[in-house]
Amino acid sequence: MNYLTFDITAFYFKLQIQAPRFSEFQQIKFFKMNEENIYFIKVDDVTVSSTVIDEYFQCDLEKCKGACCTIPNAYGAPITFEEANILVDIQEKLYKYLPEKHIQILQKYGPYEVHKGFYHTRTFEDKECVFVYYDGDIAKCAIEKAYLNGEIDFRKPISCHLFPIRKIHFGNDVLRAEFLSICEAALSRGLDSKMPVYEFCKESLIRLYGKRWFDKLKQIINQLKR
Repeated sequence: MNYLTFDITAFYFKLQIQAPRFSEFQQIKFFKMNEENIYFIKVDDVTVSSTVIDEYFQCDLEKCKGACCTIPNAYGAPITFEEANILVDIQEKLYKYLPEKHIQILQKYGPYEVHKGFYHTRTFEDKECVFVYYDGDIAKCAIEKAYLNGEIDFRKPISCHLFPIRKIHFGNDVLRAEFLSICEAALSRGLDSKMPVYEFCKESLIRLYGKRWFDKLKQIINQLKR
């Protein structure tokens, strides 16, 4: 069985130092996991936390209102260098979906910023992502809207697509689920529907690692559950 012995203290310390924290953001609470019950498995070169395997999650936009796109923070979603360049190329195609105040930010400053070597989407007034538009009172992603309308071939940054899974590099890729208080409705809905995190994130995991990898993940999980 592909269990992995792991230094969980060092793992969580690395997560803490990589994530920017600001006073407003501290109002968003993390659901604390019982670290004694957390285990890890290895799927090829990817380490997967039991939070991805055993916990349930299913977004409920009618209740959360897209809060993950509007978390108060000086920096937006983490993105890769390649994604930053894609956003530069496509930003003008998104203007028709965006509020004027966001368009002005994009035109003046561009779609991303770099902090301590890490790339992030730009935010508006240290809160919502600059690519947010509102459908009634629900925050939605203009990038994804353009993609679903067949106007671009980039769905959205992989970190957004993976949420609530977070990926860091700790010798190899490490995946864990991060549960915020703003996602309480998603946790409740996921529990009701028995939707595990890895199934909720199936599309994004296949996008990142391929279908063969995802099938192998499910095979290992099925063995664990026997």
